[in-house]
Amino acid sequence: MNCREALNAGTGLLRSSGVESPVLDASLFMADLLAVERSRLPLLEERELSPELYRRFRERLERRRAGECTAYILGRREFMGLDLTVTAEVLVPRPDTETLVEAVLAWIDRRTGPSPRDPLSVLDLCTGSGAVAAALKHERPDLVLWASDISPGALKVAEANARRLLGPDTITFVQSDLFRAIPGSFDLIAANPPYVPTGELGSLSREVRGEPVLALDGGEDGLALIRPLIAGARNRLKRGGALFMEAGPRQMPAITGILENCGYRNIRIRKDLPGRDRVIGAVYG
Repeated sequence: MNCREALNAGTGLLRSSGVESPVLDASLFMADLLAVERSRLPLLEERELSPELYRRFRERLERRRAGECTAYILGRREFMGLDLTVTAEVLVPRPDTETLVEAVLAWIDRRTGPSPRDPLSVLDLCTGSGAVAAALKHERPDLVLWASDISPGALKVAEANARRLLGPDTITFVQSDLFRAIPGSFDLIAANPPYVPTGELGSLSREVRGEPVLALDGGEDGLALIRPLIAGARNRLKRGGALFMEAGPRQMPAITGILENCGYRNIRIRKDLPGRDRVIGAVYG
């Protein structure tokens, strides 16, 4: 069987199983197995596949049919140009979260301006795979960056990503339940906390339900971690420091109220690419 025949068969198999992007997924699996860019697959249509390679291709297709997400099967996901390792210990980085990084970078640029100052200190809470922390450090190497997560498994993945993509000792990682084990204060705190209401977890797609519940479940209204995060950040932000969080569009009015009640100012909401309210930021002190 050649590459074209295998791809056609694989696409048909995924499509018949209700997979949303059968052509993309099948081609990603094939390109990974052949160690080529996906754009080069049309040049390899007549290449004969060994029985072993076809067996591995079918194995990935079956995992995808069973509901496992493509990123876990491949073991990686692209995020802001960085090739991140992902495992079942971490939430799969998504384009929505790039909005969080962009909002943070915009604030940093406004804060620093054209004149050099002392490096800003940034804390990335609920870091998961380390996507936000790695992207920020990659874009602004002069940042003093800390990242934390309550999950030791997630921290292991995040540290490995930072070491591979940025080099050793570029980010300080701490296992912590919010601020409990984190010392010092910061110019900016960024967070992508769990914010899915518990009652809505069962309605998530099969692929998302396979991701860590710890990184998804935000309690009854989705704000169970966001409330103490907002309150605790007041004691960890330097004067005039900022807090940025990703959350669900419907939660923004409630989060705005919490921020106002806690004394934050300059509250602003940033939309993601599809135009949904996705990131909320505010200044304290």
